[in-house]
Amino acid sequence: MTNDPASQIDQGCLKAVFEGTNTVAYPVLQCVQVKPLLAGAQGGPERFRVVFSDILNFVQSMLATQVNYHVHDGKLRKGVFVRLKSFQTNTIKNKKIIIVLDLEVLEELGECEKIGVPQPLESKAEDVQPQSTTIHTGGFYGNEAQAAPQQQQSLPSRTHTTSSSTAHANIYPIEALSPYGHKWTIKARCTNKSGIKTWHNKNGEGKLFSVNLLDESGEIRGTGFNDQCDALYELFQEGGVYYISSPCRVQMAKKQFTNLNNDYELTFERDTVVEKAEEQNGVPQVRFNFTSIGDLQTVEKDTTIDTIGILKEVGETSQITSKTTSKPYEKRELTLVDNSNFSVRLTIWGSSATSFDVQPESVIAFKGVKVSDFGGRSLSLLSSGSMTVDPDIDEAHKLKGWYDAQGRTDNFASHANMASMGAAGGRMDPVKSILQVKEENLGMSENTDYFTTKATIVYVKQDTFAYPACLSPDCNKKVVQIDEGQWRCEKCDRTHPKPEYRYIMSINASDHTGQLWLSCFDDVGRMVMGMSADALMELKENDDKASGDVFQDATYKTFIFKCRARMDSFQDQQRVRYQVSGASPQNFSAECNKLSEMIKMYSME
Repeated sequence: MTNDPASQIDQGCLKAVFEGTNTVAYPVLQCVQVKPLLAGAQGGPERFRVVFSDILNFVQSMLATQVNYHVHDGKLRKGVFVRLKSFQTNTIKNKKIIIVLDLEVLEELGECEKIGVPQPLESKAEDVQPQSTTIHTGGFYGNEAQAAPQQQQSLPSRTHTTSSSTAHANIYPIEALSPYGHKWTIKARCTNKSGIKTWHNKNGEGKLFSVNLLDESGEIRGTGFNDQCDALYELFQEGGVYYISSPCRVQMAKKQFTNLNNDYELTFERDTVVEKAEEQNGVPQVRFNFTSIGDLQTVEKDTTIDTIGILKEVGETSQITSKTTSKPYEKRELTLVDNSNFSVRLTIWGSSATSFDVQPESVIAFKGVKVSDFGGRSLSLLSSGSMTVDPDIDEAHKLKGWYDAQGRTDNFASHANMASMGAAGGRMDPVKSILQVKEENLGMSENTDYFTTKATIVYVKQDTFAYPACLSPDCNKKVVQIDEGQWRCEKCDRTHPKPEYRYIMSINASDHTGQLWLSCFDDVGRMVMGMSADALMELKENDDKASGDVFQDATYKTFIFKCRARMDSFQDQQRVRYQVSGASPQNFSAECNKLSEMIKMYSME
């Protein structure tokens, strides 16, 4: 490229784009302003307004959220040059705007002050009908677009050439839907459909269902009530692509009912038109924004996220009774791991729990799971969420390759009780050897002492390694068997058909300076033993030798233990109890770095 950036700009292309005469596939423009916009709702997606110039004219633009990273990385800023790779045009209140779906920052052109004196690209008074436009998506929507007949429309458009979409020549992107547009059509894939829900209250009764809709620009939730529920429920099928046309109410999203990253949601009305598209391609299947299992500790409680992991363990189906409705619910707990070397428990509910038949070591991508601080960090699949087994995406292939190469034999840390360790407050627990713990009398004062130690397990007590726990969420209190198939929880005042066994283990750990008895709870126990307490208890009842082998295999493993020490009374005697708050496998890279730093301390000048 030449060193003169002005010669690279496609002068006059902005006017041509809106007039439908543009011949430049990927126009090069100068960015003359970047400005953040306030989100329309609390927790809504971050938006940026950008002004682009082709030297002759300038136009205001809005970035789709998937290209915000150019601003975050500092690459898209005032004065730089870009190539628009995918975009849509729109005219609102006689103002022309561009919605940018993808762009490339041309760093080799550098940056400079605004070139020329570009004029605003405004609609003429008589030009109230926007022209149909072409989006460059690299074939994402199929054939290259051709001009379509103009229609009375005040929203953005995209031209299709396939015969099945002739009646829907002007398509509006989900990203740009707002309560201020009144005439639009979207083309979207139904990625999730709820069951029909009913309600009864003093104002009457009714029913509803909801769907998650996706196009290449974003996602939005749509809900149908009563008559619309009857009319549209069977029409919508998960995975299908549909044209949805106004009148359809666009309103602020009720965040407690949706996990989608959109300020708005749709309510289907009596005259809303929903048609199944003949061409089912050209619309994304599903969009994920993954959070790794290792990063869960940085995620706020009750946040809705997507995650992907290897299915390490599948629990049995159990039933709990809701405290508020007294209705029974089926649940199943899964254990997921990923290449952050962390594990997490994820609960699925209802029919998803009872019909679950995925084989361990499969890759599962979850969309719409709620983060809980129970047990440090755990996850729960929302009714509006979904799971995809062995998805054909890069993240899944990389994860499977890592697991086959090394993950199958790795040890995994958990988020067990991380919040109670004070990590969230930023406290770094001092690293101590076992001898230092004893010599410094940790736990002997009135206050609880915290420390971290690296030790190897040399013995695990087998007589009382688990207790029968309540199945109710957030309870885990010990239950008592009152009859065959009846286990009573005094705290919840409920009876369950069976308990869920949870670890409460005593292990003897050793380093080069001494030995220490440590108390461990369920999440640490799962990591140490490599299976749930339920599974180990069943194995012990059916095959005592096999269970003994599991205990033997748990020894001579080295972990980094986060512990707290405090005084405790046992049989009228005071003693120090060392309780493990969290554990992680030994990080050999970090250990090598630490040893290297220690060696440097002893080096002589």
